[in-house]
Amino acid sequence: MTPAPADKDFPWWLVVVVATGLWLFCEVLSDDIYRDVLGKLSRGIVITALVAVVAYAAACAMGLGLALMGLSRRLLLRQAARLYIEVMRGVPIIVLLLYVAFVLAPALVAGWNRIAEALGLSPLRPRDFPLLWRAVIALTLAYSAFLAEIFRAGIQSVDHGQIEAAKALGLSAAQRFRLIVLPQAFRTILPALGNDFVAMVKDSSLVSVLGVTDVTQLGKVTAAGNFRYFETYNVVALIYLTMTIGLSLMLRRLERHLRARGTGGAGVR
Repeated sequence: MTPAPADKDFPWWLVVVVATGLWLFCEVLSDDIYRDVLGKLSRGIVITALVAVVAYAAACAMGLGLALMGLSRRLLLRQAARLYIEVMRGVPIIVLLLYVAFVLAPALVAGWNRIAEALGLSPLRPRDFPLLWRAVIALTLAYSAFLAEIFRAGIQSVDHGQIEAAKALGLSAAQRFRLIVLPQAFRTILPALGNDFVAMVKDSSLVSVLGVTDVTQLGKVTAAGNFRYFETYNVVALIYLTMTIGLSLMLRRLERHLRARGTGGAGVR
């Protein structure tokens, strides 16, 4: 028996999620304790969004560069990209966060101070390197390795015949990549990119181990102050669910829009 396509199902799950979410928000807003907790945690939403968006954008740029290195004709570039990817994928993100925050960042500050001393510039102190940006660097390094593999697979999925046709038309390598390869690869890898962005939003909660005042850290501080752990972490979970499910729905809508435009629009005609 052929299974029914999931895309054609009526989204009853979405009805349940939206109805439940609206009910929970009504309960939160009608209760003094929940309302107070939500007011305190809402200040961390901007930090959570900032960490996720900046780190993901930087990781995409770095991952694309690594993917191109991995597909290079030069052995040294291919091996360097593979070394980086395998090392970063083998280190837990929380360990990488701690390493960047307390090993790499102080080393960078010390290196800058040696250069500054030679140039007669003012030195930096370790505390001048905010923990927020240390966390962003760590997440960028971690996710760039995963995104590199996604970009590599997307680039390799493009029909080689279209690339050869572009060569015959006289397009340069940069033009072939920008006009032919990247648009088609992007359509292919969009679901995977979207999944990783949602994962980045969730993994951004790990920056709380550095004391960055995101939603999770404010939840810990609030619960330690009011001893209302049940109410506080209910609100923390509700905030993250709202962000991740909202992002998932927007990404699905974008996927449908690109699918409706067709998959051949970026090819050589």
